[in-house]
Amino acid sequence: MTPTVITKRADFLAANRGLRVARPGFVLLAKPNDGRGVRYGITVTKKIGNAVVRNRMKRRFRELLWEALPQLGLPDHDHVLIGREGGIERDFLALREELGIALQRISQGKADPARRPRRGNRKRNK
Repeated sequence: MTPTVITKRADFLAANRGLRVARPGFVLLAKPNDGRGVRYGITVTKKIGNAVVRNRMKRRFRELLWEALPQLGLPDHDHVLIGREGGIERDFLALREELGIALQRISQGKADPARRPRRGNRKRNK
């Protein structure tokens, strides 16, 4: 079964409340999706680089996910890869190995601790 693509912003935001595993090149998020099968999404922000760099990173991530999710992906889960700054320079084989380790950790329920919620931009009194 081939994984399908997450297209709705709400699904990306929901995945952010799931399990999280950080690696040097990316952060992997996974969350159950109520029986919609294995799905994936990729996010690379402008902090990473210009459009050429971001698109190259997305292509690399897409290839990794197509290869890994049919065997290692959790059934009926959304998987989201968030690109990190070091991800574009990393060797493709290293990224493949890190993704396999991250998927194994998530399947065992061994996620990184949850991040603190972001605080809004509040004005400080000086």
